[in-house]
Amino acid sequence: MTMRTAWISFFAVTVLAILLFLQQAISFLPLNAWPSLPLAPENMSTAQIILAYGAFPRAAVAILAGAALGLAGALLQRLLRNPIADPSTLGVSAGAQLAIVAATLFYPAILDGYRALVALAGAAGATALVFLLGWRRSFDPVTMVVSGLLVGITCGALSAAMTLSQGEYLMSLVTWNGGSLSQQDWSIAKMLALELIAGMIAAILLMRPLALFGLGDSGARSLGVGLVGVRIAVAVIAVGLAAGVAASVGLVSFVGLAGPALVRGLGVRKPHAMLLASPVAGGLLLWLCDGLVQFLGSTTSETFPTGAMTALIGGPLLLWLLPKVKPVELRAQRTHAAEARAPGARLVLLFALLPVVALAVLFLARTPAGFTLLSMQDFSDLLPMRWPRLLASAAAGSLLAISGTILQRLTGNPLASPEVLGVSGGAGVGFAAAITIFPAAGVAELFAGAGIGSMVVMIIVVAFASQRHLSPERLLLAGIAVSSLTSAILSALLAIGDQRSWQILSWLGGSSHTATPASSVVLAVLAVMGTGVVLLFTRWLTVLPLGQAVPVALGVPVRTARISMILVAGLATGAASLLVGPLSFVGLMGPHIAHRAGFVRPAHQLLASAALGALLMVIADFGARTATFPYELPLGLFAALAGAPYLVWLIARRR
Repeated sequence: MTMRTAWISFFAVTVLAILLFLQQAISFLPLNAWPSLPLAPENMSTAQIILAYGAFPRAAVAILAGAALGLAGALLQRLLRNPIADPSTLGVSAGAQLAIVAATLFYPAILDGYRALVALAGAAGATALVFLLGWRRSFDPVTMVVSGLLVGITCGALSAAMTLSQGEYLMSLVTWNGGSLSQQDWSIAKMLALELIAGMIAAILLMRPLALFGLGDSGARSLGVGLVGVRIAVAVIAVGLAAGVAASVGLVSFVGLAGPALVRGLGVRKPHAMLLASPVAGGLLLWLCDGLVQFLGSTTSETFPTGAMTALIGGPLLLWLLPKVKPVELRAQRTHAAEARAPGARLVLLFALLPVVALAVLFLARTPAGFTLLSMQDFSDLLPMRWPRLLASAAAGSLLAISGTILQRLTGNPLASPEVLGVSGGAGVGFAAAITIFPAAGVAELFAGAGIGSMVVMIIVVAFASQRHLSPERLLLAGIAVSSLTSAILSALLAIGDQRSWQILSWLGGSSHTATPASSVVLAVLAVMGTGVVLLFTRWLTVLPLGQAVPVALGVPVRTARISMILVAGLATGAASLLVGPLSFVGLMGPHIAHRAGFVRPAHQLLASAALGALLMVIADFGARTATFPYELPLGLFAALAGAPYLVWLIARRR
């Protein structure tokens, strides 16, 4: 983006935001009838009261919340020397969201007067975890953001699981999570104004040490900057600002990323100018997004939370900013000769373990008195209800693990998986499109929609990576950016509140109790057929990771090979996601565990991953059924609670 284009964009944002506000306000009440200062409700009409205590404070809250997030993003980006750092990408907002959801469901009394402190505690916990992971690698930019987004995914999975478990709070929490700016008085605006003023004063006091951070740690330390103290102070300010916004209006994503990006596009480079201009840009952007939301609501009769609109800009913005992040050099992982042999006996043992575990899970039950083994009579009575969900879970796990193996081999990235690269999110968008286009969508329509959606996202990510030769962790970030976009689309659809919302919400959690004998058998057949098909790709999976020239020299039809594998992986992900939702992470864990166990050749890894994926999902189904007895947790979310921390651990231990 040239500087001239950026200035044109800035003025366009400003003018459009003002025009949208005036259009909404004047259409409600003519300008000459607007209330005058000082506001006195007893002398005002109903329309004037709604305008003075609804529309005006809403605009003020949008500007102030956007300004607070813009300042928080500018502080974090300067502190970490990272252009893609903001409260959303570092997990700050998601931590605040989790704390407020938990308090709403289990300790609602604590929110009365202490809502901001609850949000601050959650945001601080998530931030501390992300900074701890980043500290192990000298606050590497990509590691920080990937860790933050995955901590955010974990917090989001926990929030969704708790929300689904408490139906009476369901839609109110869904709307709040989307970031709603609706107001009834000026109290929220006053609170945000005080927080913003305090944050600006503290940021001004820290301008000199923040300016010296541009010299690097050693340079700043040589000039007397206390790195630890400054980092803690800046993190506290940014976390406090983000937590205040989350407590007041809910989850508003990526404004802290977009505001500083727009300011840099205007040619602003000096630290003090960035800190002063970013709140202005953030406030204007959120005001514009809120104006667009209200305009769409007035023209389509559908209401969307403003946070869902801002989240739509996050994925494309992350992809645009990704080349500006310094590349990360990773140490190649060694493969020992003993590991490479992967004897067939170990594969046989692995496949033999699967029915043993499945049988144990079928016989084991949890009652109010604790775990117990079923008698043969009870086992026979419960078997018709249990075997379809168990078979479906195992088949879905195999399909996801197969897809993960293809992705990891195809991209040369051991951290890739259909869940992390947004492929499962694409399946969700396809699922939502199917239930929108076909009001009475059946299994065939849902499967087609999910499969097409996952393939489209996979093509986007692979094409983006191949054109830019991204390192593994940068590819991971590109996938998460696409995943953020698909999540934003689903969040916007959730906020509508009609029958589609309930179907999407049920899918997001993932549940095996909906499996029928017919659907479970179909999934099992697909898993067996998929395993057989991908075994035909073993030569391609061996040669394609060797670069561009080697496959061509060996006569491999590169385009055909990639399209074929993307097709199979997309269909496998779509079929499995219909059952387990978008966040199981089995597609990551299965192939990675297989590789670490010594199954490094493509055929061996594919077979071992299929078995391990099935095994992991069988165990996850048992845990989802018994962990919170007598209530059942969503299957996909239960698996995600183990999968997201596992991926964070993998990133933390890489050098």
